Amino acid sequence: MSWTLSAEGPLGGLTSALASGGVDVVDLTALLSPSTPVLDLPPDMAPIPHFELEELARYDERGRTSYQNGIHTGEHVGTHFDAPCHWITGAGKGDVAHVPVRRLVAPAVVVDKTAECAADPDFLLTPEHLEEWQHHNGPLPKGGWLLYRTGWAARSHDQQLFLNADGSGPHTPGITAECARWLAEESPVVGLGVETVGTDAGQAFTFTPQFPAHHYLLGAGKYGITQLQNLDRLPVTGAVLIVAPLRIAGGSGSPARVLALIENGEVQ
Repeated sequence: MSWTLSAEGPLGGLTSALASGGVDVVDLTALLSPSTPVLDLPPDMAPIPHFELEELARYDERGRTSYQNGIHTGEHVGTHFDAPCHWITGAGKGDVAHVPVRRLVAPAVVVDKTAECAADPDFLLTPEHLEEWQHHNGPLPKGGWLLYRTGWAARSHDQQLFLNADGSGPHTPGITAECARWLAEESPVVGLGVETVGTDAGQAFTFTPQFPAHHYLLGAGKYGITQLQNLDRLPVTGAVLIVAPLRIAGGSGSPARVLALIENGEVQ
């Protein structure tokens, strides 16, 4: 992304571009409500609580001038951020409160495998797919995000459609163990963003290691963002991602507002 710099400097140039419509802001965040899909965990694990609002006051005797609620939810519900300590391999590598802020504003690129995932809900991204992508689009951005578009956001209004589970477990797209290891250890990106309920495929409990996106990326001190929306509105390259999780002391993650800055005319 680029914009014309003004006499006010780079930030003034950005402000002018936003005001004039030269730069657009795309909201990549799913609506957070009691119907937001939540990952079903195995019976031997504590369940993730759905999002709930507890009304505390609504212009009544509890607070005549105010409307306010209590919030009850899990850290990993809706569009959310995975900190390294979310996984055992990332223990000691940082909670959500201590993510360097420069990592929360970074370039992003989109790898689109919507057609493949429509044909096969268990489709997996491989290093070879990313090599091909780089051949056509250039290298992955240093310190940036890889956003994996699968078309799965269209299912996010319905828990069953979104998780797509049967007797053998969930069937949702993801990445291979080899791809997860490559992203973690060899690629320059800071994290992976997906449209699905988690960064791993639905069948990733059968992989070696289990849940390799979590295992490798968080183990390398990198991050995940899940349940993204509107990736179809982003260009393949050129977007700037703004990720805003809550700064929860000791938190393994947080619901997040995720925004993308794009130049008007770049949308594919």
